[in-house]
Amino acid sequence: MDKIKVIHDTVGHTLTVWLDDPALEHVCEETNEEVILIKDKAGHVIGFEKLHYTPSNSQKRLAVETVVQTGP
Repeated sequence: MDKIKVIHDTVGHTLTVWLDDPALEHVCEETNEEVILIKDKAGHVIGFEKLHYTPSNSQKRLAVETVVQTGP
């Protein structure tokens, strides 16, 4: 996971976050919270999509937390 890709679809009102290569997508699973989990062939979550997403005008900052993993 070198990069995180975030896509805001203003027409479809979705927010998609890719944690790995989108080409690895194998299956999607919808949760009860209007979130779709995107999984690879091994069943690992490689992304998610938030349905009915509309950003709030009052939230203009993005907090990012970085965790460095040194082992497998």
